[in-house]
Amino acid sequence: MTMNEDRRRVLAMLAEGKITTDEAERLLNALEGADPRSDAGLATARAKGAPKYMRVTVEASDAGEKQKTVNIRVPMQLLRAGVRLSSLMPPHAREKVNEAMRRQGLDMDINQLKPENLDALIGQMGDLSIDVDHQRAKVRIFCE
Repeated sequence: MTMNEDRRRVLAMLAEGKITTDEAERLLNALEGADPRSDAGLATARAKGAPKYMRVTVEASDAGEKQKTVNIRVPMQLLRAGVRLSSLMPPHAREKVNEAMRRQGLDMDINQLKPENLDALIGQMGDLSIDVDHQRAKVRIFCE
């Protein structure tokens, strides 16, 4: 079995809900030979300059209620898998996605997202940091 077949099996298990995203990430990292829990694995990821996760945190409170916190960590491997899976979408569905994004002010063509272009994008996301402070909410989006 080749590494690509192994990766497909891991992604299929994730899509079927047989494993969590963290488990899928660990399996994919094991296939690549890097253990994300080890200092060597972290050092390798940082040396490459590519972030491993996109993190979204939200701290919000409603009037008279206690503070609510959301902390989401999305593995970049999931983004890579999504780009690969988007190529399986029928063309008319991709156009509907493009239209919906344009209505939201995001002029982007998902037909142009290719796995070979994604690594450059992810490499640049290491500098991404978005902070939004509002009266009742604080939102942070960053890569690590």
